[in-house]
Amino acid sequence: MFLRCFLLVMSILAVFFSLIEFLSQLDDVGKGMYSLGDALIFVIFTLPKCLYDLIPVSAMLGGAIALGLLADHGELIAMQAAGISVPRICAAVLATAMLVVVVFGIMAETVIPEMEQLARSSRAQALYGGTGIHLTRQGFWARRQNSYIHVHKIFREGAAAGVDIFEFDTEDRLKSYTHALSANIRDNKQWTLKGIIRKEYTERGLSIKKRATGTMESFLSLDQVAVIELSPYSLSTPDLMDYIEALQESGQDADQYLLALWRKISVPLTAGAMVLFSISFVFGLNRRISAGRRITMASLIGFALYFADQVVMHTGLLLNLNPLITAMIPAVFISGLACWRLRILV
Repeated sequence: MFLRCFLLVMSILAVFFSLIEFLSQLDDVGKGMYSLGDALIFVIFTLPKCLYDLIPVSAMLGGAIALGLLADHGELIAMQAAGISVPRICAAVLATAMLVVVVFGIMAETVIPEMEQLARSSRAQALYGGTGIHLTRQGFWARRQNSYIHVHKIFREGAAAGVDIFEFDTEDRLKSYTHALSANIRDNKQWTLKGIIRKEYTERGLSIKKRATGTMESFLSLDQVAVIELSPYSLSTPDLMDYIEALQESGQDADQYLLALWRKISVPLTAGAMVLFSISFVFGLNRRISAGRRITMASLIGFALYFADQVVMHTGLLLNLNPLITAMIPAVFISGLACWRLRILV
């Protein structure tokens, strides 16, 4: 019953949020080669990431609906009369929810990052594919006069990881190769490179120079950078950890990526807390309330908690709070609230 209600709620929310995303993509339809079909494909490929974010809310609403219907039909009373205790019923619901979380967690480490990155690279290719930018699964390539630039990954706020610059002479011979560990490419005029190793090929042999920082003339507009940026929430856990390490080694702020990492880890805790909270609508203080009223209350509270979670996340980044604390605040708060509502069962 819980699984069926959970999937029903998730399907409804998926349609709702997909429609909102599709409407937002309509602003770019007509730019470059970006069409309605491209917008639809983008929405479909980013849908799994949206579903993963909706797991806690769907778990809460699914639990409230399933248990509410069982309560209205007298099935919960029958189960308790048969000797099935309330903790056992709650444990069964929690176990089913955790099974769903595990399945989506595996997808979040395998399928979802690939689909998210493919969706964003396809969108960028359609918008700016004719401007000398060639997107691949490993970043993008661009040409500027006799130089070829390869950027491995672009993240939020114009941060790039791994920049390779190949310079050729007029006879198409490699003149120099430059590698930068990271770069800030948010400036329309110049890129700021960090951790630079430059190799120059001359008649006298190979010359290697190392520098902490350097600059390069920008060849991308801010709009182009924004399109090909990769959200930290679309990365797998290993990729997130690698990039956090690279940022910290280069002295850059990694809080946004640390927050994304801890939020991904906290999803099972938040989903469990939401299920526990949904159980309180049936076994807690409101056992005489009808299923319809429970569902309405759970929906309002669920969406309120969802938007509150988003506010906490952005506030934590704005105030430079510890990412671990910011990520765990929703799970701890909801768990405490659910336990308070269920206190009469103890």
